[in-house]
Amino acid sequence: MEFFKIRRDIPFMKNALVFNVISFVTFLAAVFFLVTRGLHLSVEFTGGTVMEVSYSQPADIEKVRQAVAGLGYADVQVQNFGTARDVLIRLPAQKGVSSAQQSERTLAALKAGDPGVSMRRVEFVGPQVGEELVSNGLKALAMVVVGIMIYLAVRFEWKFAVAAIIANLHDVIIILGFFAFFQWEFSLAVLAAVLAVLGYSVNESVVIFDRIRETFRRQRKMSTVEVIDHAITSTISRTIITHGSTQMMVLSMLLFGGATLHYFAMALTVGILFGIYSSVFVAAAIAMWLGVKREDMVKATSRREGDPNDPNAGATV
Repeated sequence: MEFFKIRRDIPFMKNALVFNVISFVTFLAAVFFLVTRGLHLSVEFTGGTVMEVSYSQPADIEKVRQAVAGLGYADVQVQNFGTARDVLIRLPAQKGVSSAQQSERTLAALKAGDPGVSMRRVEFVGPQVGEELVSNGLKALAMVVVGIMIYLAVRFEWKFAVAAIIANLHDVIIILGFFAFFQWEFSLAVLAAVLAVLGYSVNESVVIFDRIRETFRRQRKMSTVEVIDHAITSTISRTIITHGSTQMMVLSMLLFGGATLHYFAMALTVGILFGIYSSVFVAAAIAMWLGVKREDMVKATSRREGDPNDPNAGATV
């Protein structure tokens, strides 16, 4: 399905060096902010108090969030849990304040707005649990990266595998850089979004790589640069349809999903935009600079002569 068809190939690789310099500078800035500012980790990673309260009628999440914020907590996670009357609150740990004291103060603030609220459950999440989540999250990220490299190396060629991984890590670091610079809360939901962006970005790279391989087979007189430009140009319509529809859904979560989905949708928004950019200007350009050529995509076949019924007789690829 295509909305439009571009007749003349766009010379993307002509400006590949300029765009990759911009990408490199952005990447270095993201690393700088990660090192100097660090991530604003949520309760799941740092430890804190988890409260579950129940209302006699559907709870107003925004009022609950305002009541908790009035106690001096910033970026508190407040969300419905199970039903519209049950609310889950995650409070960050405070020095010199026990979990019981935190829950009592919070419940008193909530009762001031609605006397019918009751405590259903309260528990303390220790920092050791957060350390395990960080460790498991990094392991998951590493496994995804290794899996992507093996898949691309087997399906295409090692040069494409290296190019795609560099582009994907470029996307991940830039997402984390945004969260470090703006000090947005980094939660398990955001980690899930980062892992989703990895798969989403590599899918775009695979589509372009597959079209490059197909073009190498069909257009024997084209140079590598011309093949890459043609492959990217021929997938633009598909890119607009796929990423446009996905981005509309993510933007709806960002605008109307409330605070619970805000940072999750923000991570996906940044990741999708940079995923498109990196697949075109980073992954394809790196593959070009690594020297990908027709012989890498199409294995030479031996000449078969003397068989008039063989359409490939006497031909080489």
